[in-house]
Amino acid sequence: MAMPEITGELVSRLVAAQFPEYAAMPVTRVEPGGVDNRTFRLGDELSVRLPSAEGYVASVAKEQRWLPELAPRLPVPIPVPVAAGVPGEGYPWPWSINRWLDGETLLEHRHTDREGLARDIAAFIRALHTVDATDGPAAGPHSFYRGAPPAFYDAETLAAIETLGDRIDGGAALRVWRTALESQWTAPPVWFHGDIAHGNLLLRDGRLAAVIDFGTSGVGDPACDLVIAWTYFEGDERQLLRDEVGLDDDTWRRARGWALWKALITEVATPGSAMPVVTTVLDDAVV
Repeated sequence: MAMPEITGELVSRLVAAQFPEYAAMPVTRVEPGGVDNRTFRLGDELSVRLPSAEGYVASVAKEQRWLPELAPRLPVPIPVPVAAGVPGEGYPWPWSINRWLDGETLLEHRHTDREGLARDIAAFIRALHTVDATDGPAAGPHSFYRGAPPAFYDAETLAAIETLGDRIDGGAALRVWRTALESQWTAPPVWFHGDIAHGNLLLRDGRLAAVIDFGTSGVGDPACDLVIAWTYFEGDERQLLRDEVGLDDDTWRRARGWALWKALITEVATPGSAMPVVTTVLDDAVV
């Protein structure tokens, strides 16, 4: 099925047909609007979130079910569903209306308190791990295997290393990747977000104000949530995040593997876009 064109006009029709109480509210596209989902602001207090392709549809029911459970247990706001939309008006998949969350993404925000943000993110991760994971969605296709062993992406990672050739230190990349595969999470599964990244962290006054986009969330190995140590933080900030999170060295080694995998496949897809992250991952191990 081809990706539908998701426009403000389509969203207005969906809202009017299914939730007439919100029909008079203006619809404004959020920029950047995301890849897996498209987000529109609905009035001042609400947002509309629609999967952009069939592969992302599973996240709708998951977020509807679990975000209300997670929200009161976390130190910063997260999206809270207000209503569940169904296919209609030519749009083929379920969709959600959530509470609007104010803030600027990490890429947009200036004058960030970087050490304070490292502590904020660590506090969010620690709190997420304390939430009862019983009956939570085990890592799998719905999370794009975040929370599972990184070995799921072994073939893709090795292919990327081969494709990039002498543009990277292939030997170092192989060592980092093989080390990441040497251990597994043996403790009880915990909640993970799955994509703690620049676009999903909202800031105000330099500090974490909200965390959005739980589409790849689930329960399993939390190593995937530590990737931001290499994609954003530097030197002592990276070490501070590690100290504040309090997870063991093997988890950090798997996290380094997750960071390498994503940077490599991004660099293959868009040459030059992820090379700084590849270099950072290979040069600075944290552990």
